[in-house]
Amino acid sequence: MNAVTEQFAPESYLTPEALEMIEKAKALAPKLAERSFKADTEGRISDETIEEMTREGFFRVLQPKRWGGYEMDPRVFYTIQMELAKGCMSTAWVFGVVGVHPWQLALFPAQAQQDVWGQDSSTRIASTYMPTGKAEPVEGGYRFSGRWSFSSGSKHCDWIFLGGLLPKADGTGIEHVTFLLPKADYRIEDNWDVLGLRATGSHDIVVENAFVPAHRTQRTNDHSDVGCPGRAENGNWLFRIPFTHVFQRAVSTSCLGALDGAISEFKRRATSHVGKHGNRTAEDPNSQTAVTEATIALDQLKLVLFRNYARIVNAAKTGVQLDLEERLLQRAQASYVPKLTGFHASELLRATAASGTFRTNPIERVFRDIHQGRAHIANNTDAYVRAYGSQVLGIANQEPFV
Repeated sequence: MNAVTEQFAPESYLTPEALEMIEKAKALAPKLAERSFKADTEGRISDETIEEMTREGFFRVLQPKRWGGYEMDPRVFYTIQMELAKGCMSTAWVFGVVGVHPWQLALFPAQAQQDVWGQDSSTRIASTYMPTGKAEPVEGGYRFSGRWSFSSGSKHCDWIFLGGLLPKADGTGIEHVTFLLPKADYRIEDNWDVLGLRATGSHDIVVENAFVPAHRTQRTNDHSDVGCPGRAENGNWLFRIPFTHVFQRAVSTSCLGALDGAISEFKRRATSHVGKHGNRTAEDPNSQTAVTEATIALDQLKLVLFRNYARIVNAAKTGVQLDLEERLLQRAQASYVPKLTGFHASELLRATAASGTFRTNPIERVFRDIHQGRAHIANNTDAYVRAYGSQVLGIANQEPFV
């Protein structure tokens, strides 16, 4: 196969099984759109939606095969997420967050995987990784306490990943550690009342003096086999991708699908809407510019996503680590997604004029959802843009998650 033929060849990760999963997501999106207003109003994705996503196998896309999962290429995962977001970004956000947790649990010791999936391999895990947990070493593990915010989909899960800090094994400082706890060891404080992504139910989590066995911890940024003991059972290349590459795209990619949905809604609305002064939206130069520029930006951002992930997958398959500069650039590019999609969602909403600002307009919700997504620390564009800029200008990297 020559270079030209290879360039236009079907992507190898789009297996028949992967294409079937993507088609299931496309079929579900219109239902999500119908449920989105109610979910946004109630601040909760319905049990019906979660059950349907579970039944279709979406939460198994990145799960190890030995536990009934599919071990699919992450590009399939993100494509599913974009399709879901066309109907409801909150649902796609929860899928993105909860759906990557089977991938991380696969890195934990085998006993931790048994603890969660031994009775039911469809058991879901929530998370909030901010390192606010206080861990006191005790025999066999840790006494663990703390309060964490922003645990998306937590009411639909029976276990949780929580962030904390522990001394490094070599004594050179501290590092981020993920602690795994069952539902009996934490409580959910229902306080999610925000601008957008309202249906994600990203409530606070409180833990008071729970015991966490040592086997239910994982050194989040230690990508070695020692730091990821679960690879002994889960040997697929999928589980050699660094944590940041998997998780950051999980909290930015739903913005792409949401903007895609907003563009479709804008085109549908503009072709028939006539303003109070008798002007057709389709004839408005602002509308023509807004829909074109949003489409161009969406196309560019998708191309970068799949191009970068092709590099990530190849590195995982060949056992090569991408160099620091490339990792920092990829992180900046991922965090740029909510910023740029937020701008174009704003322009689309502006072009719908005053009548478009009612909550019955799906573009209004997309506007709120994307701007809420920008608030996630992994989507802090300015910080990650500066991290890359500092590196290429000769200043030592201070970003631990790359």
